[in-house]
Amino acid sequence: MEYLKGIARKWVKVWYEKRVYDADPDPSRPKYFLTAAFMYPNGPAHIGHARTYLIPDILARFKRSMGINVLFPMAFHYTGTPILAIAERIAKNDEALIKKLSQNFGISESELRKLNEPLKLARYFHEVSKEAMKDFGLSIDWRREFTSIDPEFKAFIRWQFEKLRSKGFLIKGTYPVGWCPYHNMPVSMHDTKDDVEPEIDEFTIIKFKGVKIEAYFPTATLRPETVLGVTNIWLNPEATYCKVAVRTRKGEETWILACDAAHRLSYQKRIKVKEKVDPKDLIGKYVINPLTGNKVKILPGKFVNPRYGTGVVMSVPAHAPYDYAALRDYLGIENHDAWGEYKPIPLILVKGYSEVPAADVIKRLGVKSQLDRELLDRATKAVYKEEFERGYMRGDVCNLIMHEVISGAKDFICKEIVNTKVSEAREKIKEFLIAHGYGDVMYEVMNAPVYCRCGTEVVVKILENQWFIDYGNKDWKELTRKALSKMRIVPEEARKQFEATIDWLRAKACARTRGLGTELPWEKGWIIESLSDSTIYMAFYTVIHKIRKYRIDPSKLTSEFWNYVMLGVGSSNELSKKLGIPKEVLDDIRNEFNYWYPLDSRHSGKDLIPNHLTYFIFNHVAIFPEDKWPKQIVANGWVLIKGEKMAKSKGNIRTLRGLIDNYSADVVRLTIATEAEVEQDLNFSEEAVNRAVERLMGIEKLIRDISVADKTDSFEMPEQWLMSRLYSHVEGVINELNSVRIRAAGIRVFYLMYQDLKKYLSMVSKPSKVVDEYIRLWLIMMSWFTPFIAEELWHAIGNESLIVTEKIPPLNYLKKYFKPDVELKIMFIDNLAKDLRELVRVVGGNEVVIYVAPRNYYEYLAKVYDTAIKGGKFSDVLRLLGREMGKLGFKGKEVVRNLQVLYELVMKLPRQYMEYLVRIRGLNEYEVINQFKEYIERSCNIKIRAIYMSNDPKAPDLGGRKRYALPWRPSIYIISSK
Repeated sequence: MEYLKGIARKWVKVWYEKRVYDADPDPSRPKYFLTAAFMYPNGPAHIGHARTYLIPDILARFKRSMGINVLFPMAFHYTGTPILAIAERIAKNDEALIKKLSQNFGISESELRKLNEPLKLARYFHEVSKEAMKDFGLSIDWRREFTSIDPEFKAFIRWQFEKLRSKGFLIKGTYPVGWCPYHNMPVSMHDTKDDVEPEIDEFTIIKFKGVKIEAYFPTATLRPETVLGVTNIWLNPEATYCKVAVRTRKGEETWILACDAAHRLSYQKRIKVKEKVDPKDLIGKYVINPLTGNKVKILPGKFVNPRYGTGVVMSVPAHAPYDYAALRDYLGIENHDAWGEYKPIPLILVKGYSEVPAADVIKRLGVKSQLDRELLDRATKAVYKEEFERGYMRGDVCNLIMHEVISGAKDFICKEIVNTKVSEAREKIKEFLIAHGYGDVMYEVMNAPVYCRCGTEVVVKILENQWFIDYGNKDWKELTRKALSKMRIVPEEARKQFEATIDWLRAKACARTRGLGTELPWEKGWIIESLSDSTIYMAFYTVIHKIRKYRIDPSKLTSEFWNYVMLGVGSSNELSKKLGIPKEVLDDIRNEFNYWYPLDSRHSGKDLIPNHLTYFIFNHVAIFPEDKWPKQIVANGWVLIKGEKMAKSKGNIRTLRGLIDNYSADVVRLTIATEAEVEQDLNFSEEAVNRAVERLMGIEKLIRDISVADKTDSFEMPEQWLMSRLYSHVEGVINELNSVRIRAAGIRVFYLMYQDLKKYLSMVSKPSKVVDEYIRLWLIMMSWFTPFIAEELWHAIGNESLIVTEKIPPLNYLKKYFKPDVELKIMFIDNLAKDLRELVRVVGGNEVVIYVAPRNYYEYLAKVYDTAIKGGKFSDVLRLLGREMGKLGFKGKEVVRNLQVLYELVMKLPRQYMEYLVRIRGLNEYEVINQFKEYIERSCNIKIRAIYMSNDPKAPDLGGRKRYALPWRPSIYIISSK
């Protein structure tokens, strides 16, 4: 490890002294501009950052080696409350926090106590993280670094928000938002502990009037259409309930609900608590269903969560698994037909389910009681999804209206609800109840509990006279969908999540009353929040270094300046006169932006798809013309530590600095790159680290040994094979990295190429000089993943240039080495050797006789291949070729076995090799085995006594093995020692 750390320190210094990663416009070369989400310096960079930043770094290094002009910048996001919250708690000498941060971050408590002001804390972790990024080998152009509180950036953000406002995408209104009651401000993902986005959803409140109780019982539901099937009401007998006065559209009403719900609802409605109520005094009483007029009883339900909804639950056992399970527990009767007044009332028809879908799913999942929460949650999701997507209201539901509480209710149900889709019935019934004063809405944090960074639980507040970004704007959504349709999304499966996010997004609060950041230009005292000032900053990277170079005063960065630089609006002559900035300076900055934009690839974690990454698309289409819209988003999986997601609260943070100091940058890079594909979650472990160390040390020894070995001028079959494999690997890695298959490319470079070089050395007594070319290109590809050891070995074999500036030769040049016939021969020999070694292991013996199938048997392989590429299965192969195989003298099971072997070969061999094999009508296996006889004997530690054609009548048929010879699968008779 010390050796790897030492070479990293040496080369990172050289690279930055020579400024090899600085990127300037070059019209003669194609460009590639990629960015990763800038970090919050409320702590040091950790392994999660390392993964998200390594992916674009590998791509950046790869693209540079392809001759492309690459820009990969980085900045730091100071905006918002995370930095403020930690600094405040340190200033208050929060001993528990200081101790936890010290353990998580590997920083002394005395050092942490100094970070008692927001900017002190931000600057400290900014610099610590920047140095770690450099030492990690990130190929960043640091000239373009900035923070989100720099005056130049604030001017840019003010311009963005003025643009949004002028286009009608910034609105002032009343909307539900996540809210911190302690700080009295909206909160979103980056304001909460562990960066959890409060997921807000709307519940319909349905008011059941008490019988001989002067109050309403407000049930909160996501499924108002099921009110027709209510059999009872649930209260939790162990919870505390309150009688409250509520201001509604009809005037003041009295409600009975959980006291906790009353507190949460007070942020959405005017509520005054009158008194506490013991739920046990209410159980057994009756309430009136406002739609059917039925009188239903209040029953005890321990499953009712008083911290969710209102704590009053309407029971619909036919369609709600929790209700079904709770009634079964309460009544102690398994058969729901014997439940009397609580018998499930069927409302919805869904193909594949009985009249009581809740019972079907409960039975299938094996739910035993109402306390089987995990199973019941699964059951609920299944039933709700099926009924919403495929369900229709039954034709007889209007018969459920017994007494009209609301005049015209029966007529409404019969005309508007019968036989309609559940999705339509839901909205209609909700609107009907609200319009007649028996319905209302409330909002809930669906993934509660979510905590503000101060430790207060987040609630939903109806915020009035607040500025919102109107992500619910239909025209804006359409434009965003258009941009998404033209973008490449990695992984492609994430596209649906983007589409869903665009669909459900609505107006989002965009300002806070505290924290660092940019003030709203027209409303002092309100700071633009962190998910709103981080949507188009990628464009700012293109020009900030020029703004600094020309020493332009931030006061001159007006809307007209940005309109010209970013949009080409106006005249540089006129702008020069107005701002006092030379025309050539304005044009230079404009040209810099124009060269680099649009953004070619945006990188972030998958958890940012429902917010930042989707906002990123929205804001680009709002601000920029279509030719400047982003081209690609890459959303990587999480890093898990011992199978758990990292979180400060769990104490399992692995800092980037700590990882580098413990293992070295190259080891961490190789581990992250090869342990999981981009979209997968990566489990970081000591075993994975050890694999990376072993591989890097093995590669170094191999290359150093070869570099001092005597070499021949040979270019026989082993050399031809090695160079053909080189071409195949270069082509494969290029294709894999262009597809952002980082792991696949890494496995090829560090494992498959290593194995091929070792195999070549086992074929020859002395290596040929061609191995130098193999190693040269191998090291260049290695440098994309592990640049430090690649640079060290590059110089160790006699090069003077820097490997990080080297180019890969064009594939057309390397294609001269591609010899599929040679690769096929070695592939065939390897397959034979593998079979021989396995036979020797099982049977024993040290001599073999080999029978090879006649070459014309390859005709059958070609026919199997033709069937397979047309989508045929093995059954099709058997049907089409069984009779033909029988003409060769094979019978019954032999025909099946032979065709199965050929079919498996077709499915296993890479297509380009299979096509070549068909084109040349197969290998001359007899000749190939004779050619590699010594190599086979040496590698398998066995003697080949004889090689025969299986159709040679003069050849002895030892053990009856002749008839088993097939293309690519010679038959082997082993002379056993057992």
